[in-house]
Amino acid sequence: MIDLTRNKDLYDDFKKQDIFSDRLIYFLLHFAFFLKTFKTDENKKILQEIYDYLFRQLELSIREIGYGDQSINKKMKDYINLLHSMIDKIHNWEHLKQDEKSFIIKKFVLNTENFTFLVDYFDNFRQKLLNNTLNSYIKGVDNQ
Repeated sequence: MIDLTRNKDLYDDFKKQDIFSDRLIYFLLHFAFFLKTFKTDENKKILQEIYDYLFRQLELSIREIGYGDQSINKKMKDYINLLHSMIDKIHNWEHLKQDEKSFIIKKFVLNTENFTFLVDYFDNFRQKLLNNTLNSYIKGVDNQ
């Protein structure tokens, strides 16, 4: 998913230089679609492990940037709430109209105006997820 957030096409029409939070928003959107697609009772444990690992790594990244402990706790709470908001908004993604999907993307991605591209991008990403299995994405990942 990190590689997906490095897709230069996502940043082509940015109004200003992308920053950490822009990349994090794209990462969390990808992760929200990932969780929504693979959420089943049989995947519950592994998805929880991925979720926990992701937020541990995010916390370490924020620490490396130089935030203090109090700031980190607030940032982590904000990022977790943001992810859950994304999951909530995309819950019925496949049943939404194009303009409704654009509205959702606009709520999260503030540095662009190319919402049609982003809706198509996330429609394609969702379809790619549906065409694969969870194991195909985690195969070869070491348990840590």
